[in-house]
Parts: sequence; structure tokens; C-alpha cells
Amino acid sequence: QVQVVESGGDLVQAGGSLSLSCTVSGSRLVDYTVSWFRQVPGKEREGVACIDWTGRGPSYLNSVKGRFTIYRDLPGNTVFLETHNLQSDDTAIYYCAAARVDVCPTNWTAGIGFTVWGQGTQVAVSS
Repeated sequence: QVQVVESGGDLVQAGGSLSLSCTVSGSRLVDYTVSWFRQVPGKEREGVACIDWTGRGPSYLNSVKGRFTIYRDLPGNTVFLETHNLQSDDTAIYYCAAARVDVCPTNWTAGIGFTVWGQGTQVAVSS
């Protein structure tokens, strides 16, 4: 059974950085497209970044472009989300999700097609 586990969330000051990790178990990371999502209680979940099974051409939410980077460590079966210049609007629970598809779906930001979800890791940014 495929599982994903997130880690790395913390409380940081505005302008700070965090590295979030998503470790896949039960299968090879190379067989999956993986995305990071985030959600604030009471608000809709939004897709933050997506990387497909080739590792090429990651996709990002417009508001995080230039600040967040998604990349894979295949031997470690881990997908990382490097976050920089964090702002209060980035405060949320960050979730990792995996889909057994070749590329990031056109509507990946909606989470459609992602069948394996983690429990989330909390990111809090203080101003």
C-alpha cells in the first residue's frame, strides 16, 4: 500500500525559509506524479506545486513562483518543497499527494486524480 508522509513544517518569521519533505513508501517515487497542496481552516484547498514522474517542468501556484521549488530525491523516495521569503499568506497545513499518472493533470491544482494523501504538516509564518 502506497503511503506519503510529510514533515518539516514549523513556525518561522516572515521572510524566512523552510524545507518540507514528502516521503513515499510502498512503491517507487518514479512511478508517481506528486503535488503539494495547502489549506487554511475554513478555506478551500489550493495546489502549490506539482512535479511529474519525469521530474521535468514543475508547475506552481502563481503566488509562490520564484519563492518555492519542488524537486525529487529518487534514491530517497522523497519529494521536497523548498520555501523562501515566506509570508503570512503562506500559513497553512501543507499536504503531499501522489497520483499514478505520467504528467501533472491540467487541473492538478484542484487535486483531481491524486489518490494518496498524507496527514499534513503545519507551516505558520509570523509577521
